[in-house]
Amino acid sequence: MVRYVEKAASAEEFNALTMSVGWGTRDLLIIEKALKNTIYAVSVYDDEKIIGFGRLIGDAAIFLYIQDIMVVPEYQGRRIGTQIMNYLIKKVNELKKFNPEIRTYCGASAGKELFYRKFGFQIREEAGLGAGMVLF
Repeated sequence: MVRYVEKAASAEEFNALTMSVGWGTRDLLIIEKALKNTIYAVSVYDDEKIIGFGRLIGDAAIFLYIQDIMVVPEYQGRRIGTQIMNYLIKKVNELKKFNPEIRTYCGASAGKELFYRKFGFQIREEAGLGAGMVLF
């Protein structure tokens, strides 16, 4: 039975998910720190096996970022990612009570932009914000 739990996955579960979706793995201490600093997370389980995850990061006042939306490939196409996003957007809307102008960003993986458009996301250029950039 698939269940949604409003909490972060463990570092080991997180690595299992990132490996399943082709993102590789990271050192467990790094993941633990990242998850500890998460504002809000949703973990999805089929019985005791983690099959999906998503989280909000940011300052919870001016900026939010939807991050790490993952669903194990054999569970994709069952609206699990959509339900994860519904939980995250609900939390975004709660945070908007403090600041209605809070800005929520999302870095869509290549080819997944249409999925995020269903939730009202626009490509930065369309919103007059210029190209997104990253520093490694």
